[in-house]
Amino acid sequence: MQSLRNILKEFISIVVVAYLLSLVLKTFVIEARVIPTGSMLPTIQLQDRVLVNKFIYRFQPPKRFDVIVFEPPAETRQHEDFIKRVIGLPGETVEVKKGKVFINGQPLDEPYIMEKPNYQFGPVEVPPNALFVMGDNRNHSFDSHLWEGWLTIDHVKGKAFYTYWPLSRLGKLK
Repeated sequence: MQSLRNILKEFISIVVVAYLLSLVLKTFVIEARVIPTGSMLPTIQLQDRVLVNKFIYRFQPPKRFDVIVFEPPAETRQHEDFIKRVIGLPGETVEVKKGKVFINGQPLDEPYIMEKPNYQFGPVEVPPNALFVMGDNRNHSFDSHLWEGWLTIDHVKGKAFYTYWPLSRLGKLK
């Protein structure tokens, strides 16, 4: 009887440690996310599952072209996290015209977009500690070009870096 009790205690401690470890990993290191919209087509498909690195931005700021997960600005009145691509960095001027995005007057090479934007925007200067983000599905994305406020860097939760489901789309995000 004592042996069964010891086995049960050991099993429970393993389960508790595994649960606590997974909780720490999910909170601070890596998190799985399901993509609820088509705003990042064709890079990320509706219902794809991606992994998000939650600690990278503790050591370095987001870079242009990073695909990030963030809490949307309050002015959007949205409560679910968004996933978009970083386009403009603090201090840069962003403009959309003639079907292209311009950063500081230079056209951005964007081989990942679904279609060219069919709208004009800007120019606007990205404030300090803020980012200008856009969905890859330019004409069907609720992103920085439509918001009244700015996405501040402190709202960024992590960098999406890997698609793990469906298996046919398994791989690194570009």
